[in-house]
Amino acid sequence: MYNYRKVTDDLYWVGGDDHRLSLFENIHPIYHGVSYNAYLLMDEKTVLVDTADWSVGRQFLDNVEGVLGDRSLDFLLINHVEPDHAASIPEILLRWPNVKIITTEKAAMILRQFGFNIRPEQVDEVTEGDSRCFGKHTIAFVKAPMVHWPEAMVSFDTTNGVLFSADAFGSFRALDGKLFADEVEFDREWLDDARRYYTNIVGKYGPQVLQVLKKASTLPIKYICPLHGPVWRKDIPYILDKYTHWASYEPEEKGIMIVYASMYGNTEAAAEVLARKLCEKGITKTRLYDVSSTHVSYLVSDLFKYSHLVLASVTYNLGIFPPMHNFLMDLKALNLQKRTCAIVENGSWAPNSGNLMKAELEEMKHMDILDDEVNITSSYRENNESDMDALVDALVASFNKK
Repeated sequence: MYNYRKVTDDLYWVGGDDHRLSLFENIHPIYHGVSYNAYLLMDEKTVLVDTADWSVGRQFLDNVEGVLGDRSLDFLLINHVEPDHAASIPEILLRWPNVKIITTEKAAMILRQFGFNIRPEQVDEVTEGDSRCFGKHTIAFVKAPMVHWPEAMVSFDTTNGVLFSADAFGSFRALDGKLFADEVEFDREWLDDARRYYTNIVGKYGPQVLQVLKKASTLPIKYICPLHGPVWRKDIPYILDKYTHWASYEPEEKGIMIVYASMYGNTEAAAEVLARKLCEKGITKTRLYDVSSTHVSYLVSDLFKYSHLVLASVTYNLGIFPPMHNFLMDLKALNLQKRTCAIVENGSWAPNSGNLMKAELEEMKHMDILDDEVNITSSYRENNESDMDALVDALVASFNKK
């Protein structure tokens, strides 16, 4: 049974939704599912743009056959060969053995590494500046290396202004029939999932993303068709602006994240005091997170959003509490930068987490670490009040700075 949707003239979405997968890439929770998008162009020649994960393979193949009807498949255009998009390629080759594959040289190499039986004469290798005409539609190819694999490219239909953007502009969350971003309340329902997708999957490669955005700015884009999440046909400058912020590591807005690591509740109590004092000073855009019980993908996403970070950690075996240390390692791995940071340290006999957290932050780029610091011995008491007030004042001053 087919379940496809029309995108625009001659172009159809033929992907599928997966609500059963619990961890994307076996790392990131996806409580609202995920879509695997593929597109079929019905021109004088038929062109399938990417395939789908095998978890939705049956639906995907039904959709392709439903759109094709009694026509054959002439071309398979592959922008990205990560298995969640390439898994159904062998089935496509079985059903349409004469299909011609259009992709990059590196993509063809990686497909063979995955064990796909692709004959050299079956592949039309393209590079940036190349284009192919399929009748009314001409598609041009643009390199997009490390967004987020080295073989990736994006494809632009110069006839109808469709950008097939591979993993760029994607999002977690299943479509559930709503194909277009303007069919949902994107800010309220989708933005956090889109940010969490970008920051955790692509976030490390900001400079490469900016290069692709620079190329995209020269194209008359009318539609953005990503491999996950909704298709953009309106408000395209909105999503381009979001990507520019994320790729340049500029905060979307001013806000203070307080991430605490607490064994028995004492460091948590100090973090709560800090949050309350900030609110009393008028800083209400705050988020408080327990690093031990919050999946790191959510922490990373919110830190790409907000301008300030406070790390509050107990000392553990003379070091940083392990979940807090892991969080810092993730931030470094994703190249997070340009944030204002502060430290709250706790320890019962040899407090050391503060210096160690500061050292990790200093290894990151363009991080402004406030001098004011709170040092707690076992539990927050009256003698910590003056230091906490000084830290709050420093945060407020930094927050209100233009």
